Amino acid sequence: QVQLLESGGGLVQAGGSLKLSCAASGRAFSNYAMGWFRQTPGKERAIVAAISYHSSVTYYERSLKARFTISRDNAKNTVYLQMNDLRPDDTAVYYCAGANTVVNVPRTEKEYDAWGQGTQVTVSS
Repeated sequence: QVQLLESGGGLVQAGGSLKLSCAASGRAFSNYAMGWFRQTPGKERAIVAAISYHSSVTYYERSLKARFTISRDNAKNTVYLQMNDLRPDDTAVYYCAGANTVVNVPRTEKEYDAWGQGTQVTVSS
């Protein structure tokens, strides 16, 4: 199983951008589909985006597709989330997740078996 560590969160003004990174260590990162989820207090963790092990397939929560981009660099064992035109309702803890599959791009929390500790993103109005 991979170990995941997110970075890149912080405070940004509305309309700004942030790029989150998730560094993986441990077993073969390139065999893992990767996802980004986010969670706000009192709500369940929700998927933001996901990417297949070879980057050829991506999935986005429909309302975020125009502003967020997921990518990965298997040579660096890292997955990224570029977030543009951020809004106050994007404020959340963002989690990186890994699923040991080369078959599909998981979209639900229960399909992922490795999680980072989360990074806080706060968007001020």
